[in-house]
Amino acid sequence: MAEAATAKETAPAALSPAYRRYALFVLVLGYTSSHVDRNIVGILVEPIKRDLLLSDTQIGFLSGLAFAVFYATLGIPIALWADRGNRRNIIAYAIAIWSGMTALCGLAQNFWQMAAARIGVGIGEAGSTPPSHSMIADMYPPEERASAMAVYSLGVYFGVMIGFLVGGWVAEWYGWRAAFFVVGLPGLLLALIVRYTLVEPPRGHADGMAPAKVEIADFRAAVAVVKDGFAHLWRTAPTRHVVAGVTLTSFVGYGGVIWGPAFLIRTHGMSIVEVSTFLSVLVGVVGGLGAYAGGRLTDRLAKKDVRWNSWVVAWAKVAVVPFIIIFYLMDNWPAFYAFGFPVSILWVVYVPVIFLGSFYLGPSFAMIQTLTPPAKRALASAVMLFIINIIGLGFGPQFVGILSDVLRVSFDFGNESLRWALFGTAMLNLWAAVHYFLAGHHLKKAAGAGIRA
Repeated sequence: MAEAATAKETAPAALSPAYRRYALFVLVLGYTSSHVDRNIVGILVEPIKRDLLLSDTQIGFLSGLAFAVFYATLGIPIALWADRGNRRNIIAYAIAIWSGMTALCGLAQNFWQMAAARIGVGIGEAGSTPPSHSMIADMYPPEERASAMAVYSLGVYFGVMIGFLVGGWVAEWYGWRAAFFVVGLPGLLLALIVRYTLVEPPRGHADGMAPAKVEIADFRAAVAVVKDGFAHLWRTAPTRHVVAGVTLTSFVGYGGVIWGPAFLIRTHGMSIVEVSTFLSVLVGVVGGLGAYAGGRLTDRLAKKDVRWNSWVVAWAKVAVVPFIIIFYLMDNWPAFYAFGFPVSILWVVYVPVIFLGSFYLGPSFAMIQTLTPPAKRALASAVMLFIINIIGLGFGPQFVGILSDVLRVSFDFGNESLRWALFGTAMLNLWAAVHYFLAGHHLKKAAGAGIRA
């Protein structure tokens, strides 16, 4: 009976074009859900801080380290498990865990209870991306795989958009606790949809390869494989600079996503509804367009000169700095009317910040994949994500929170401390640009030596 069930789950008929589109859609919903639950804290910073009597340092921990340490650390072993187990089931369990823990955030009565719930969210989300990537690769052939992965990545922007929009409006009308229930509980239904409507695709199916029996490696072998993944990224000069650049970018980006709404509320006196409405549209739409444009522009220019694989990102980072300076340091923003609604020039200036700031994702991951042997590519991505999430997602929001508290208490910056903490952190874009320029230099040398780039 068990063999019959397994055969049914992996039947080639289940991988028809209609089914593949449906499966990709469901996986995008899962990825979107993960980013909704991960980022909703950003729009709820002020009411959570006020209700639980927290400092900016504590908020930084809840939105960064509490989530990122377990999310990043468990990502690699779960990826190894996904290469040997049922990926569909892992994803379903993961969605159920992070959704339930998100709902529990709404019951937290103090800092430690909220921290425990956020750790639970991080543990759940560690089981989402690696098995999803693997399933998509087994459903879509190589000539369609990049497009499928691009569609899947839209979950990042959809998630931030929905988290900010729903979180802000629900918090305004029903309180911040209700916002966690509203975005968390539907995920339990999504977990059931994944478990009972998706099938586990045969490994290698889309590549025309017969499924191979995967041996479970012992602990020492697994550790050796992971160490080799870290060593590869460090030994290869272009990948070393790309990882440094993308890590610095994530450090700035996660700090901005989490603390941006609080900055607009504190410094510019906006309501949570105003911030959630405009910010969700800008991040969701403009951010998505920026990511797509960055990838397309890189592909086009790199055909003429391989250095543009990283230089597109480098120049985007240089170009965004003037807009960052204006956005954080200018006050008394004028407004104009669009479709009958007053729109601050502040949002117009923020458009290029988000658009140019989104260029990095596609080119960075593409360079890592291109410069890594095929047999090590999944591991290289997992290692890169580990570094990004520990330093960027973990310490980015934490650093901004600590710096804001230090400026407020020790240097008497008062309510302006968050403004200067975000501004100072954002200047790290110039440091990231240096690494992307250096990556381009080494890419040229690698291409001259006959290494595919």
